[in-house]
Amino acid sequence: MLHLIYIGRYINAIRELSSLLKEESFFATATCDKAIEYINNIDDKKNCIILYEQITHSIDIKNLKHLHSKHQHIDIVLVYDNLSSNQTKDYLLAGVINTLHIDFKAEAISDLLTFYDIKRKSKKNHSNNSIIVFRLPLWKRAFDIVFSSCAILALSPILIATAIAIRLESKGKIVYKSKRVGSNYQVFDFLKFRSMYENADKRLKEFNALNQYQNDEDDLSDIILPESEMLFGDDDDDTVLISDDYVITEGTYISKKSKEQGNAFVKLQNDPRITRVGHIIRKYSIDELPQLINILKGDMSIVGNRPLPLYEAELLTSDEYIDRFMAPSGLTGLWQVEKRGDSGKLSAEERKMLDIKYAKTFSFLSDIKIILKTVTAFVQKEDV
Repeated sequence: MLHLIYIGRYINAIRELSSLLKEESFFATATCDKAIEYINNIDDKKNCIILYEQITHSIDIKNLKHLHSKHQHIDIVLVYDNLSSNQTKDYLLAGVINTLHIDFKAEAISDLLTFYDIKRKSKKNHSNNSIIVFRLPLWKRAFDIVFSSCAILALSPILIATAIAIRLESKGKIVYKSKRVGSNYQVFDFLKFRSMYENADKRLKEFNALNQYQNDEDDLSDIILPESEMLFGDDDDDTVLISDDYVITEGTYISKKSKEQGNAFVKLQNDPRITRVGHIIRKYSIDELPQLINILKGDMSIVGNRPLPLYEAELLTSDEYIDRFMAPSGLTGLWQVEKRGDSGKLSAEERKMLDIKYAKTFSFLSDIKIILKTVTAFVQKEDV
C-alpha cells in the first residue's frame, strides 16, 4: 500500500486528496514532527511519499532538511503556490524531488500515483533480477601485472624523455586524467601524456573536415577546445565533455544525443592543436604509455576493449552493444590492429562489432596475437 503524508494547512488540497485517493493510505498534518511520528509507525517506509505544502523559503528549507535527515529514502513532493527559478536549487538540495501546484487537478494526482507505481515496480523487479558481472580471469590479471611491470621498467627511459620533452615544448600538465567507462560500466581515471597545446582553443574554430567518422550532415563546429580538462576557455560557461581526440560542449552533445544511431566515436586527422612532440608520441602511441599504471592498478588490461568517455558509453547501453562492456578494458585491442595501417579508417559500427567479438572470444592465444600485431601497428605511418 502507498502512504501519502500531507504536511500543510490548505484545506481544499487536503479535501481533494482525500476524495481522490482510493487504495492509498492518506494522512494530513500541519507539522513535520507529527508527520515523522506517523511515518515511524509505518512498517514499509519505502512506500511513503511526503507532500510538503510551501510556506516561506527559509522555513521550508529548514523543515525539508529536517524531514530528509529523518527519512532520507522517502520522496518529498513540494506542493507550491509560487516558485521562482532562484529558489528551485535550494529546494532540490533540501530533498525535494518533485513538485505539485497547490491548485492541482485530478489528472495531476493520477499522473503522480502512476509514476510512483511504476517506480516501485521497477525497484522490485530490479531487486529480484540477477545482475551479470564480468570477472577478469586470473590468468589475464597475472599476465597484466607481469607484463605492465616489465614494460614500465623497460620503457622508463622513454617515459622520462617524453615527460621532459612535453615540459620543454609547452606549458601544462605532463599527464592528464579523464573519466572513462570500463568493464561492467565501472568509471576510473584514465591516464595519458598530454599531446596538445594549452591554448589550442584560441587557435582553432572549425573541425568539420577533420573528423574521420563524421556523417555528412553532422556539424562539429563546436569542437574547439583542447584535450586537457584543466584548459577550458574563459568565455564558455557550458560544461565540456572530453574524449581521446576532441572536446565538445555538453550543450552540443545533448543536441546530438537524440540521434541514437549516430556515431559515438570521433577521430580527427591533422589536428592543429597537437604539439610537435604530440605528433610523435601519438604516431607511435607513446601518449598511451601512462595507462600501464592503470593496468597495474587493475583499471585496465593489456588487451581489451577501449574504455570510453562517460557520454560515449551512454550511447552504447542498449542490449545490442552492452556485451562490449562484458570484457576487460584494454591498452590495445582487436579493432586497434585491424585497419590502423589504412589511415585508421574503421567505421564506428565496425569498431563496435569488433569490441563485441573480442568480449565473446578472447583467450590467452588471441591476446598474444593482438599484442604482436600492435607492436607492428604502432610504427606504421598513417596516411594523411
